[in-house]
Amino acid sequence: MKKAVFLDRDGVINEVLTDRVKFVNKPHELYFLPGVPEAVKKLNAFFDYIFVVTNQGGVGLGFMKESQLQKIHDHMIAELNKEGAIIHEAVYCPHKPKAGCSCRKPNSKLIVDLGKKYDIDLSQSYMVGDTDTDIIAGKKAGTKGVFLGKSDPIADAVFPDLLSAVDWIIEDATKM
Repeated sequence: MKKAVFLDRDGVINEVLTDRVKFVNKPHELYFLPGVPEAVKKLNAFFDYIFVVTNQGGVGLGFMKESQLQKIHDHMIAELNKEGAIIHEAVYCPHKPKAGCSCRKPNSKLIVDLGKKYDIDLSQSYMVGDTDTDIIAGKKAGTKGVFLGKSDPIADAVFPDLLSAVDWIIEDATKM
């Protein structure tokens, strides 16, 4: 079975609620956080797959169409590709925040479905996010959780950003 890292998007890969951008509704509004291409590249060298798993309630709320979201993800993947950083697939929940769907994090459907599709050993994999819902979704799916921020009581590790988390993730994965 394969190993993977599941990354939340907003706040992990790109800026959100910053001086430059509030929410990403168009490709040109996507600004990578510092070190993200380098971090993804390092993860690519060790893990079989890197995925983006994101809640995008803006679709359900009517702020953007799904086709626009797909353009944002295509742009994100292409720009990372130019840096030699590979995202194998980006999946999302397009539903409204309180829709009660099974795919919106903290539910684990998006992660579990990718696990089945790509033959991934979720117990050997990691979910990286900047909210409790990301960590909970990963735990429900059976992954380890890496929180980006100040603290999270259920995360296996906490780091300020993705690049600083990568070495720990790789070192921890070599112990399994």
